[in-house]
Amino acid sequence: MTIQTVVVPDLGGAETVEVIELGLSPGDSVEVEDSLLVLESDKATMDIPSPATGVLTRYLVDEGATVKVGDAIAEIDVAGEAAATDVADAEEVEQVSHQPAADSASESESDSESDSEPEAKPQPSAAQSSAEQMIKVPDIGSDDKVDVIEICVAVGDEVNEGDTLVVLESDKATMDVPSTHSGKVLKIVVAEGDKLGTGDDVALFEVIADVAAVQEPAVKQPAPAPVAATPVSSETGPQKAAAAVSAASQPGAVQSAPGQPAQPATSPAEPRQNNAASDIYAGPAVRLIARELGVELSQVPGSGPRGRILKDDVSNFVKQVMQNKDTPTAVAGGSGIPAIPAIDFSQFGDIEELALSKIQKLTAANMQRNWLNVPHVTQFDDADITELEAFRKGLKAEGEKRGVRVTPVAFLIKAIGAALQANPEFNRSLSVDGGHFIQKHYCHVGMAVDTPRGLVVPVIRDVNEKGIWDISAEISLLAGKARDGKLTPAEMQGGCFTLSSLGAIGGNGFTPIVNAPEVGILGVSKSQIKPVWNGSEFAPRLLLPMALSYDHRAINGGDAGRFMTYLVQLLSDIRYLAL
Repeated sequence: MTIQTVVVPDLGGAETVEVIELGLSPGDSVEVEDSLLVLESDKATMDIPSPATGVLTRYLVDEGATVKVGDAIAEIDVAGEAAATDVADAEEVEQVSHQPAADSASESESDSESDSEPEAKPQPSAAQSSAEQMIKVPDIGSDDKVDVIEICVAVGDEVNEGDTLVVLESDKATMDVPSTHSGKVLKIVVAEGDKLGTGDDVALFEVIADVAAVQEPAVKQPAPAPVAATPVSSETGPQKAAAAVSAASQPGAVQSAPGQPAQPATSPAEPRQNNAASDIYAGPAVRLIARELGVELSQVPGSGPRGRILKDDVSNFVKQVMQNKDTPTAVAGGSGIPAIPAIDFSQFGDIEELALSKIQKLTAANMQRNWLNVPHVTQFDDADITELEAFRKGLKAEGEKRGVRVTPVAFLIKAIGAALQANPEFNRSLSVDGGHFIQKHYCHVGMAVDTPRGLVVPVIRDVNEKGIWDISAEISLLAGKARDGKLTPAEMQGGCFTLSSLGAIGGNGFTPIVNAPEVGILGVSKSQIKPVWNGSEFAPRLLLPMALSYDHRAINGGDAGRFMTYLVQLLSDIRYLAL
């Protein structure tokens, strides 16, 4: 018996998740990529696939438990099939050894067969097969394939579980593919420049555990009576019998599978709410079928527990579409809005079709969703940053010593953090059902960055606890990673509020779109020198145009007015930032 422990893989930024479904029972056979259990975070659900073929020995967690990356969740006997072979071999050996002897020649022949039969069985090859494991790409959060930009191992390398095998790159971020086993690399089935998706093969491994060495005593046992005494066919199932025989042939082995009580069948849960996270609640096999058929899973109603999409749901959806293909339907956009008609622009002159990047496609979809779902209101004001700008320029020499460049964005982010603390109405989100607010006791600010691939928004965390130097250094780091396409998903999650600055690009103002589920966003344009009446005369002052857009479901005009007034006060006199 070779027990392999299954651990929680990378969760894409989530710290802890809840176990909401145990898909199997101890003793069940599993194949590679079969779903073992289902985890749920506040944003999505995810299946944890089996990394190997074998028999599920036991679960190490219960439904409702909270787990994190690296926690052990299940044990699989990857030698389950080999153990079943051992049962038949052991029975055959016993029959030969107890066969009545008619004469000395037949007895000698029987003894010869009994001694030679174990060596004739292809045990080593069966063990070698069970010890080989193909490492696959885990769930990358998208159905699209991404580029392989780096291969970190070579054939013959000894690799530990969790070591990086290859590095993938999308238009949005780079991600490491870790090894799910410890062992030796037998074959690498990908090359730099290849495109991989969830479930694709990466490398063939020889796991460290040698199943043949463990199974050898099962054949050479001088007294196979304990094996024969096991009721294989009548009282136990074949899988449990195989595990019991294997354990009997190994006195020191832990017999967890036969004694493990069967898990009670899970009852169907209440239907899940129809939100962005639960719209696509399906396992790897269902997702594969959907990709092959070109089905958008967000359009498929799920009939399984918690609204889970099953294979039959996909099949029924395809049948329904085919049956209604001749039925004329009105072409419309989101929320019943008539779609923009298609126009052949080539009739007016030469044209060229330019493909959108993945980031541009995602941005377009998010902007449309936010604009249609969020009732926007925008408030405008100017902040007098004359003294702030003079102070910032005075930090140039100190910044050169520190290797940090201080920009106006650093002061804006610091001021936004202070304004969020003073006006907690802006540091919350509206629940999906619209029944309550989620008040956040952390302060993370997103910063829109313009890149050649499109707009990305890295998040600066805990801005209320950081000074201008720390914020400036983090701005420089994240902006550089954004332009290079090196941002990780975790670095773009968790924002409470967003800043969109056009800086020196120009313009007198614009109306930014709220990045839901946030409830506010601040847009700033190019500062300008304007005459300001000081009570006795007009004096030239440097004014920064600002536009505050907010979700009017969560924020009323009074809240917005107080937020903007406080923000203008902070920027006009930076001494307030020290209070």
